Amino acid sequence: MKITRAEVEHVAKLARLALQESELDALTGQMDAILDYVEKLKELDTDGIVPTSHAVPMENAFREDAVKDSIGVDKALSNAPESGDGCFRVPRVIE
Repeated sequence: MKITRAEVEHVAKLARLALQESELDALTGQMDAILDYVEKLKELDTDGIVPTSHAVPMENAFREDAVKDSIGVDKALSNAPESGDGCFRVPRVIE
């Protein structure tokens, strides 16, 4: 599959990239090589391969939810620069 310079220019425009002439020539060759490689990959027989398979077994790394006591308002606010009425006080950002 050949990619044209005009297609590379179009993609660069969509990505809002300002490319020089030498960069366009280099990217055209690089993108063409990538597309050639993808074409080679299409020749592989992938029948019987599960699309979500992994090279190594995967496990869920999440722990089970467990109900625990909270740290409490006083302890949560103990390092706050400012607090009041049991809440964090922050500077006003909207005028």
